[in-house]
Amino acid sequence: MRDNDKPAVLFVCLGNICRSPLAEAAFRQALARAGLDIEVDSAGTGDWHAGHAPDPRAQAVAKRNGVDISRYRARQVRASDFSHYSHMVAMDDKNLAELTALRPATARAALSLLLDHVDGRAGAAVADPYYGDAAGFDITWTDVSLGAAALVQELLREAAGRS
Repeated sequence: MRDNDKPAVLFVCLGNICRSPLAEAAFRQALARAGLDIEVDSAGTGDWHAGHAPDPRAQAVAKRNGVDISRYRARQVRASDFSHYSHMVAMDDKNLAELTALRPATARAALSLLLDHVDGRAGAAVADPYYGDAAGFDITWTDVSLGAAALVQELLREAAGRS
């Protein structure tokens, strides 16, 4: 069992094959640069891609940026995630609304949009690149990297405030 005071972050999009696995990968990179060890995962609000690897275009952009996500597997958000994770970070308003609707009254997870953590981007969505070309995945990588770095800085400030 995890220490409930230790942060744990779950990134959430619709199918868990594009944006949220890229956010997970970017966050893992940002954690490593900061020297932090925080539990991180990703999930989707939908179940139709459960068990599948990330989209090949997502894998390609992650690999170009130094991360291999080929072993990641999509999963759907579970009720237990709301008590296990301290932060559930959605990629867009639709996913945030879905999480809000699913959130039990006893949940410990704070809900937010990823870009809420980036100065000047509050309320903005990470664009879904799924129906576009490969260039859209580069834009998504840029957004999730900015969000991941900002979230790591926020978690560092929170940790400093607790000590």
